[in-house]
Amino acid sequence: MDETDRAILAVLESDGRISNSELAARVGLSPSPCLRRVRQLEESRVIRGYRAVVDPKAVERGLRVFAGVRLVRHVRADITAFETAVTQLAEVRACHHITGSFDYLLHVEVADLDAYEDFHATRLASLPGVATVNSFVIMKTLDNT
Repeated sequence: MDETDRAILAVLESDGRISNSELAARVGLSPSPCLRRVRQLEESRVIRGYRAVVDPKAVERGLRVFAGVRLVRHVRADITAFETAVTQLAEVRACHHITGSFDYLLHVEVADLDAYEDFHATRLASLPGVATVNSFVIMKTLDNT
């Protein structure tokens, strides 16, 4: 990984749909070597994919909540059961195993507060091994992109 690779990554992080010829011009390469570098970054999994950033409100996920989850026990079987179950929930956009007051921090997106209350009561709190769930409703996000 050199400075040219870092420059390619910086451009792609801000505009993943940029054409190869424009990318090459922005990082000071001709198109063929630029494309080779991008393919190498993809093959080595430095670039793990491309995606669209979707407005959550437009797809009925306007309420975002961070949920801190503590498990009853911290044995491997309980951890595995929880992790297997939580990754099946479409409302959970990300699940982080963390240190501190909680065992997991979930990023949850649902339509509204009623939908979250239902999700919390019927699905989240009933996951294997869950002892407590503390919810933090996001009021505003300051985005640096």
